[in-house]
Amino acid sequence: MVGIGTKLTLAEFLALPDGDVYYEFIDGEAVPKVSPKIFHSSLQGALNFLLRLWSRGKGRVFPELAVLLKRQDRNWAPVPDLLYISYERLPRSYRRNQACPAIPELVIEIRSPDQSMKEFEEKAKDYLAAGVPRVWVIDPEAILIKSFFADGSSQVYTDNTPIVDELLPGLELTTRQIFEEAELID
Repeated sequence: MVGIGTKLTLAEFLALPDGDVYYEFIDGEAVPKVSPKIFHSSLQGALNFLLRLWSRGKGRVFPELAVLLKRQDRNWAPVPDLLYISYERLPRSYRRNQACPAIPELVIEIRSPDQSMKEFEEKAKDYLAAGVPRVWVIDPEAILIKSFFADGSSQVYTDNTPIVDELLPGLELTTRQIFEEAELID
């Protein structure tokens, strides 16, 4: 168990034992993630399924995997709800059981009811500043996906507007398709 306010090095954080709680490494502390509820879990499962179908032969999709980044020139190990990383960035032959050592192309965060969209917009900026070129923030209550781009712009996707991105060639999803796969809408 990690005490609140306990300062850790990145090595100490990465050596913490696995448990029932996921932690992110932020400003030298192990910060627990919010416990997922049904909407969050359903969306995470649906996206994992849909993205894995698309990514075969291209790369990997990981749920709840710490990724080693820098935030304001300090070590940062966030645990996005999902990430996609191509074989170009992390070779197919990579088999170490550790945090993701390379910057993924896509990070996905799913907002929980007690979290604000503003929080996630700030986190998206941190991911982008760390070199992640695409961040999706999903709002289950508003039934939307907001995609953040490296140039600082963003795009909101709702209903049947296709999410098509040159960074993710061949991927074409809609918000409706994702929420239907998650069984959150009919």
